[in-house]
Amino acid sequence: MLSVAKETVETGSEVLHPGAGVRRLFPFFTEGPGGCYLDSAATTQKPALVLDTLRDVLVNHNANVHRGAYRLSAVATELYDEARRKIARYLGAPSERCVIFTRGATEAINLVAYGSELLFQSGDVILVTLLEHHSNIVPWQMLAKRRGLKVVFADITPDGELDMSDFKAKLSSMKPKMVACTQLANSLGTITPIEEVVRLAKGAGAMTLVDGAQGVTHLGVNVEELGCDFYVCSGHKMYGPTGIGVLYGRPECLELLQPFQGGGDMISYVSVEGSGWADVPQRFEAGTPAFPEAIALGAAVDFLSQFSRAEINSHEIELVRSAIDLLKGEQGVTLHGPGVRGGAQTSVCSFTLDCVHPHDFATIADTHNVQIRAGTHCAMPTLRKLGVPATVRMSFGVYSCEADFQAVVSAVRESRKMFS
Repeated sequence: MLSVAKETVETGSEVLHPGAGVRRLFPFFTEGPGGCYLDSAATTQKPALVLDTLRDVLVNHNANVHRGAYRLSAVATELYDEARRKIARYLGAPSERCVIFTRGATEAINLVAYGSELLFQSGDVILVTLLEHHSNIVPWQMLAKRRGLKVVFADITPDGELDMSDFKAKLSSMKPKMVACTQLANSLGTITPIEEVVRLAKGAGAMTLVDGAQGVTHLGVNVEELGCDFYVCSGHKMYGPTGIGVLYGRPECLELLQPFQGGGDMISYVSVEGSGWADVPQRFEAGTPAFPEAIALGAAVDFLSQFSRAEINSHEIELVRSAIDLLKGEQGVTLHGPGVRGGAQTSVCSFTLDCVHPHDFATIADTHNVQIRAGTHCAMPTLRKLGVPATVRMSFGVYSCEADFQAVVSAVRESRKMFS
C-alpha cells in the first residue's frame, strides 16, 4: 500500500470532535506559535496529516503526472486521480469528471467567467449580491466590460442578510443569464438561503454559480442535491494547502465552456494547422498540475470526514453566539451581522470599536497573542452598504474555543483605555 494512502486509512479510524482538544493534531498549536488564532476565514491552520502528506509526496512520489511511463509517475498519477475522486465524493458530485483542479476559488470563478464568455450577448445581465467577496464580483465585471453586459447587485438588509424580496424582484425584472451567490459570507458569516436562490434562479432560466469558499468548510454541501451549475472552493480554507482549489460543474455545463488556458495536457492533438481539446476535466487543467497540493487536499478531506458535519455546524454556530453575547457587554463595541438579532450566521463574528480603528485594534490584539483580521475583508460593497469603512473579524475553525475570546476582551479593554 502507498505510504500516503496508508497514513490516511490509519488516521481515518479516529472520530474527532471540534474544540480545543483537536489542536493536538495541528503542529501550529503544538510546535509553532500557537495562540488565539481567529483568522480561519482567511486561511485555516493545517493538521499534521495534511503537512505529512505534502512532504511524503514531494519526497517519495515526486514525478510529473499523466506523462511518465515509469512506475514513479504512475504512482503519482494514481494518488492525484484518487484525490480527485475523494473530493468529488466529499462534494456530492456524481463523478470525478465534474471536478476541475484550479489554484483556488478565485481562479475557478475566473475560469467560468472566461470560459462562458461566448454564451453571453451584449445587454445580458449577471446577478450577484452585496454579500459577495471581491472574487465573485470582479471577474463578472471584467466579463461585462468585454462583452457589453450588466452586473446587477441584489440588496442586503441592515442586519446583513440577503434581501430575498429584492433578489426575487431583480430576478424577475432583469432576467439574468447568470446568478452568482455566496453560500456563506466571509465578511459577516451570513448564511444565505442558497437552496432557494439556486431553485429560483434555475426557474428563471439562469445559470448558477455558488461561491463555497467558506461554505464547504463550515456548512458542507451536496452539489448534486443543491442543483447548481457551478460550485467553487479553495483548499487552504478547508485545512488543505494553498495553491489548490476546485471547480465543480455539471457535465453538460462544463462542456459549454471554452478552455481557460492553453498548453500541455489539455489537448487531444497539436499540429501546425491547429489543436484539439482533451476531454473534461483535463481540458481545463493546462500545464503541470499542482499534484502535491491536490493530493494533500485529498488528505484534508480525509481529515474533515472524521468529524460529524452536524457537530461542526453546531460548534461554530455556538461560538458565534458566545462571542456575540460576550462582546455585547463590552462598552463601545458594535456588532455586525444577522446573528446579533438571531439571524443565520456561523463561523464569523465582526465588530467595530468606537474611537479605535480596526487596524489599531488588531495590532493591540497581537500583543495579547490574538491573530485577528481587520479591514474590508475583500467585501467593500458589503461594508459600504452597512455604513462602516472596516471591521474587526473573528473567524473560527474546528480548533477554536470560547477561551480564545477572553484574550479578545482584554484587547478591547486595553484599546479603549489607550484611545478613549
